[in-house]
Amino acid sequence: MGSGQTVTVFGAYGHTGRFVVAHLRERGFVPVLSGRDTGKLRAMAASAPGLEVRPASVDDPASLDRALHGADAVINCAGPFAVTAAPVIEAALRAGIPYVDVAAEIEANLDTFTDFADRARAAGAVIVPAMAFYGGLGDLLATAAMGDWAAADEANIAYGLSSWHPTPGTRAAGTVSQERRGGRRVRHTDGRLEYHDDRLTLLKWPFPHPMGTREVIAEFTMADVVTIPSHLSIPEVRTHMTTEAAGDLFAADTPAPIAADEDGRSDQTFVVDAVVRSGATERRAVARGRDIYAVSAPLAVEAVHRILTGRTRTVGVASAGEIFDAPDFLRALSPHLSLELLG
Repeated sequence: MGSGQTVTVFGAYGHTGRFVVAHLRERGFVPVLSGRDTGKLRAMAASAPGLEVRPASVDDPASLDRALHGADAVINCAGPFAVTAAPVIEAALRAGIPYVDVAAEIEANLDTFTDFADRARAAGAVIVPAMAFYGGLGDLLATAAMGDWAAADEANIAYGLSSWHPTPGTRAAGTVSQERRGGRRVRHTDGRLEYHDDRLTLLKWPFPHPMGTREVIAEFTMADVVTIPSHLSIPEVRTHMTTEAAGDLFAADTPAPIAADEDGRSDQTFVVDAVVRSGATERRAVARGRDIYAVSAPLAVEAVHRILTGRTRTVGVASAGEIFDAPDFLRALSPHLSLELLG
């Protein structure tokens, strides 16, 4: 449990941020609400007495220092992370506290590894980017599937989403990423990221029960192409997305998620199928659950809990699969998703 430790949540009033704040409270942490919109912060605090409000903006370092003062850790839930990650990481380094974010932006996560690895390692600091459904969960699954393998030929992460109602934050982050890529697509091949203009291709993916074989967009590239190769020797890393979910994301009129239970979760369900291959041998790890935004909260909060209790394997900038015991971490999420290891 959190034992009253304080965690600043930057972007607390956003869709994922609200799930993170609620889960922190469930785990016994004391969340501090932060972000640039004072009105939204105060309205959120009024709905749950006892929550402290500390407005802050990424273009005002002093405000970020006030937001993180006395906190034990910070979780950044405010996208686009291309704009927010670096300033909040800088503030965390000044405060001497761990930083965790839920960034799904490929380039923003790559920037975190590139720009902060040396400084964080030298300071003995812990920075964990992409500690969320995209980037974090796939990395944990691929790492768990690897088992005792030191290397593999390829990793495929197939996302079986029943639907995808993107939040405004998801859309904003997607726009920033597209602008940074100049409209090109990205993939991880031959041990490196590659930008390209190849057309989308479709294939059939044999998802485990209950989803079964579904059509997916091949190389629908997500943050796993940054997190997995950051520590696993796998030259080919590919992610795929069910066409229905991709269609929802591409459609301009798809509404934001709608709460379907008292916890605010939507009725969206998912199956994440991670398959690693070495030669002719495959190993697989499968996660099933509900609501990709809601499940990011226990992922991020469990990460903070393990960092603050010393259950980590390294320091510096590290992905979930590198810094945590992947199978044990996934088992700890059993109230929120089911796990199956095959092969």
